[in-house]
Amino acid sequence: MTTHSITDLPDLTHIVAEQPDPLLFATVSGAHLYGFPSRDSDVDLRGVHVLPLHDVLGLTPAQETRSRMWDAAGLEMDLVTHDLAKFARLLLRPNGYVLEQLLSPLVVHTTPEHAALVDLAPRLLTAHHVRHYRGFAKTQWRLFERTGELKPLLYTFRVLLTGIHLLRSHEVQADLPTLLDNVPAPDYVGDLITAKAAAEHGHLATLDGAPAHQHITTDIEALHATLTEAEQSTTLPTATDATPDLNDLLIQTRLRTADL
Repeated sequence: MTTHSITDLPDLTHIVAEQPDPLLFATVSGAHLYGFPSRDSDVDLRGVHVLPLHDVLGLTPAQETRSRMWDAAGLEMDLVTHDLAKFARLLLRPNGYVLEQLLSPLVVHTTPEHAALVDLAPRLLTAHHVRHYRGFAKTQWRLFERTGELKPLLYTFRVLLTGIHLLRSHEVQADLPTLLDNVPAPDYVGDLITAKAAAEHGHLATLDGAPAHQHITTDIEALHATLTEAEQSTTLPTATDATPDLNDLLIQTRLRTADL
């Protein structure tokens, strides 16, 4: 099954250059990262910016998160960046979203600080990341049951398999086609990926030979049980030891960029 790469997307470097503060990195997330983009999928660009020193030292709260959605020559763009301090706090929460953004292979912009964050990532992984993936799976499953759309159904499978793989292998893998090669899953998931490629908001009910709802429900429940088993047997630590190094990286980056 095809895995997408950054070369499948238009040149996004000009967007990085347009940002008001320097970016430490920018990567593509969303359906392109997860391995099931549609022809009409938007591009989710995620990154980390560094606020000027005077913005974080003053009395006025700084804008730690910036978000923007717009149409770029017919391509819907969704850009979200966090200041490094907020991103670091999210990494320590723990938060699977930001780990996947940090480690996305679809890199639009990188720096030595990005590389330093990537080097710290293995030490940021904990057994508690299962909460993120279990909770996200339940949210997407409820959305699927309400709408019948393929997108939330594929998200449900994706996050469950990512969580299982993380707990077993200590590796963050967000690409669903790759996960299907590493974690046992129903055979029909590949067909769902192919079907979604034709339409971002396609419905399961429109597919010929689609599995019955009860069949899918049973498969999802089995994956939840597998996730729980992986949680009980994982050798991931319950806490990270990378906090001091992450703090040092934040301080050093603030000081280095103070005069830029």
